[in-house]
Amino acid sequence: MKIPVSPPDFDAIFRSITENDSETFLRLIQRSSPLDQKGRYLHWDKLCHLTPPEGLTSETWWFSIKVARRNLYKSLPLQVKQGAAIKFAVPDLVLRELYWLDRYAAGNIQSSDAITNAQTRNTYLIRSLIEEAINSSQLEGASTTRNVAREMIRQNRAPTDKSEQMILNNYHAMEFVREIKDEVLTPSIVCELHRRLTLNTLDENSIGRFRIASDEVHVVDNATQEYLHTPPPAEQLEERMQSLCDFANRGGEHDVGGASDNGFLHPVIRAITLHFMLAYDHPFCDGNGRTARALFYWAMAREGYWLMEFVSISRVIKKSPAQYSKAYLYTETDENDLTYFLVHQLEVIHQAVDALHEFLDQKMQGVQQAERMLMDNPRLSGKLNFRQLALLRHALKHPRFSYVIEEHKRSHGVSYDVARKDLLEMADKLKLLVKTKEGRRYYFVVPNDLEQRIATS
Repeated sequence: MKIPVSPPDFDAIFRSITENDSETFLRLIQRSSPLDQKGRYLHWDKLCHLTPPEGLTSETWWFSIKVARRNLYKSLPLQVKQGAAIKFAVPDLVLRELYWLDRYAAGNIQSSDAITNAQTRNTYLIRSLIEEAINSSQLEGASTTRNVAREMIRQNRAPTDKSEQMILNNYHAMEFVREIKDEVLTPSIVCELHRRLTLNTLDENSIGRFRIASDEVHVVDNATQEYLHTPPPAEQLEERMQSLCDFANRGGEHDVGGASDNGFLHPVIRAITLHFMLAYDHPFCDGNGRTARALFYWAMAREGYWLMEFVSISRVIKKSPAQYSKAYLYTETDENDLTYFLVHQLEVIHQAVDALHEFLDQKMQGVQQAERMLMDNPRLSGKLNFRQLALLRHALKHPRFSYVIEEHKRSHGVSYDVARKDLLEMADKLKLLVKTKEGRRYYFVVPNDLEQRIATS
C-alpha cells in the first residue's frame, strides 16, 4: 500500500484565486459542499482522478470542498505528534449513520427475539465473542481456520500454536471488556487488556507495558517495507495515554470529575476516536490493532449500545483491510481530519449489524424448521428446549458429528449440569443421539438415520 497523495496547499490555492479571479472565489464559496456529487467524503487521493464540476479544475474543486469542511470542523482535546489537534466534521452522511445506530444498536426497535430472549441471548453472545476473537486475530496474522478456532474455545482445548493462542487471548480479552464496561478507563486497564491479548505470543518483557525509547516501532507496508506511520515518541506515551483515558471517560452519564469537551460529542464518535487514537499512538510493541478494537467495544458498551456485543466489526474489516488502513492514512495526510475514519467505521458498523440480523434470521428459520419437523410427533413435540433444537438443526446437517458436554456448555453459557442434562436427554430418553465413551469422556454422536428416528418415533 502506498501513502495517499497529499492534498494541494489550501492557502496557495486561496491566494491564486483571490488574486486572479474574485468572481470564481465567490462562486466557489457559495456552492461549496463537504461531499462530492455522489454524497461521498473523498480524500484528494481519489478526488484528483475524478472529473471536476464544469468550470472548475481539480484544485479549485478541492478548495471549495475544503472551505465547506473547515466550516464544519470541530476540534477534539487530542493531538497528533506534532501538537496539532485532531478534528472532525459531521456532514449529512455521518448524521444519517449516527441516527441509524441510535435506533438499531441502542434501542429495542426491530431487535431480534433471539438476542432479547433470556433463553437464547447467551448462545448468541458467546458466538459473537468467538467471531470477533477469530476475525480480530486473523487481521493481525493468525492463520487458524474458524472451525478449528471455534472448536478450541468451545471445547476448552489448550491452544497448539501461536495463532490459536492469539484467538484464545482475544476471546478472553473480549470477556474482560464486558466485565469492565462500567469501570473508569485508566492506563493500567489498557495495559491489562493488552496483557490478556498478547499473553504467550510476545516476548515477556513486551506484554502489558508501553514501549520504551529503545523499541523502534513503525507501521510498515508488508509488500514494500515502506513506513506508513511512525507513532509519537515513547517518552510522550504516559501523558498521551492519560489524556486518551480522560477523553474516553467523558461524555453522557460518565462525565468524570466535571471534565467535559467543548460542546456535545456523540458517544459513537467518541468510541471511534478512541479506536483511532490508540492505533495512532501505537503504545505497544505489538497488538495495538486488537487493543484498539477491544477499546471500541468497551466504549460502545459503556454508553449503552448493547447490540454491539453481538456483532463483529473485525469480520467486516477483514474483507477489505486496505480500506481500513487507508482510513487511518487519509486522516493523517489531510489536516488530521478524523472524518475519513469516522465514515469508514460507521459503514463497517452498519454492515456488521446488518450481517447480525441476517445471521439471526437464518438461525431462527433453522430452529423453526426443526420445530416443524417435531410438531406432528407426539413423542418429541414441545420436548426440546432452544439449545436442543439448535443442536438438532446442526445434527441434521452433520451426520456422525460428535458433541461433548463441555462444548455444549460453553456454546450456550450454561452450567455443566444443564449441558449434561441436555445431551443425556437427547441420547438416553429421546434416542436422537448415540452416547459413547472414550476414557472418562462421553461423546454424543449423530446417527446416520436421525431423520428416520424423528419420523418414526
